[in-house]
Amino acid sequence: MDLSQVILVDENDNPVGTSEKMKAHEQGLLHRAFSIFIFNDKGEMLLQQRALDKYHSGGLWTNACCSHPAPGEETEAAAKRRLKEELGLETAVKKIFDFKYKAAFDNNLSEHEFDHVFVAKYNDAINYNEDEVMAVVYKNVGQIAEGLKTNPGDYTAWFHIAFPKIKKWWAANYDFIIAQK
Repeated sequence: MDLSQVILVDENDNPVGTSEKMKAHEQGLLHRAFSIFIFNDKGEMLLQQRALDKYHSGGLWTNACCSHPAPGEETEAAAKRRLKEELGLETAVKKIFDFKYKAAFDNNLSEHEFDHVFVAKYNDAINYNEDEVMAVVYKNVGQIAEGLKTNPGDYTAWFHIAFPKIKKWWAANYDFIIAQK
């Protein structure tokens, strides 16, 4: 499995080739990605603060985990792999929706992703990888919405796009989240 490569896709997420990851981000090539949102028994969302030396968005707050599947790797398997690598945890994930977005960054890199969104529930200790993550915190949805409004520059570009969608899903599924033990 070549983790330096990403899967290039068309507008419908059909694979059309592969690219070196940095080249895809330099040229804004549409590629497959995933984002994972984790909730605890209180219905709070886990946020991570990205390590400062990440290739973009270092030091910003975002959802629990996000990355790219490698060529030949199923997206759900990649999501579970990255949860283990970034946060040191293993849990079941469930895909709930996907979306496309494009965002440019100050360092001449960009994201152009077909993002598969997964949710999970987790309550145990988090032993995050300090090469990937600076800090983690659980916050309720209201606190996160307020933070996005008052300090928008503290959050990643994709989190601004995904959060309203996940907030809507959370509102419709809160009882389900709490009932899962």
